[in-house]
Amino acid sequence: MKQKMVFIVLTLVLTFTLAACSSKSDTNEGAGAGDGEKATLKVGISAGVEEEIWAQVKEVAAKDNLDIELVVFNDYVQPNKVLAEGELDANAFQHEPYLDQFKKDNNLDLVKIANTLNFPIGFYSEKIKAVSEIKEGDVIGLPNDPTNGARALILFENAGLIKLKEGVGIKATVRDIAENKLNLKFEELDAAFIPKALGDLTAAVINTNYAVEAGFVPTKDAIFIEPKDSPWVNIIAVRTEDKDKPVFQRLIKAYHSDQVKKFVEEKYGTYIVASW
Repeated sequence: MKQKMVFIVLTLVLTFTLAACSSKSDTNEGAGAGDGEKATLKVGISAGVEEEIWAQVKEVAAKDNLDIELVVFNDYVQPNKVLAEGELDANAFQHEPYLDQFKKDNNLDLVKIANTLNFPIGFYSEKIKAVSEIKEGDVIGLPNDPTNGARALILFENAGLIKLKEGVGIKATVRDIAENKLNLKFEELDAAFIPKALGDLTAAVINTNYAVEAGFVPTKDAIFIEPKDSPWVNIIAVRTEDKDKPVFQRLIKAYHSDQVKKFVEEKYGTYIVASW
């Protein structure tokens, strides 16, 4: 009888141990998963070009037992808020100056973990073919968010249209225009809306992803464009508390793969630069 009771106890212990191991394995699907373990990450991206590039990333990641679920956004506001709220594991749509300003303005605890792509920003028009055709009093469009607005103003300065106050750099606003010889009027608009408003403007700066969606080929259609070594490199961002989780190294490895780089260079190499 005693031996029978010992057998029953040992059987119960073994059963609970196996159940515990099974339960632990089930919870490894996610940001806490280690190398080679099955994991799923939900990543927020911009519509358009990014969707095609991330399709390649998904393919590479799947070989490493990492499933990437993409959530597509059509604006630059929601992806950071949704990430901070825990509905995403990461996002990849912005450059670091934009992230820094956005998290400061909204009190968010997010951080960059890797570079992705450089989208040199361009100056477009349906009315003129060159910057030299811009005349006094013309209306010029630019994004209304702080960092892309500053980026546009720096582009206008490089094109010889304005001069900014010394030292303002990436914090420039229209109030920092020190010289505007043509008395140009600057219309600040939501970045996603600018392609639709272009016909009402003399010219405007359009972010590359929105320009491509609107049918523009930046190197062909822009009347002025940033150099390919522009410092405005896009990034992958996560919640700061998650930045050291091993699964994100797997995500970075998939993005920085030869397959993804080759795809970018062959399909978008004239206006998008792989920044790794």
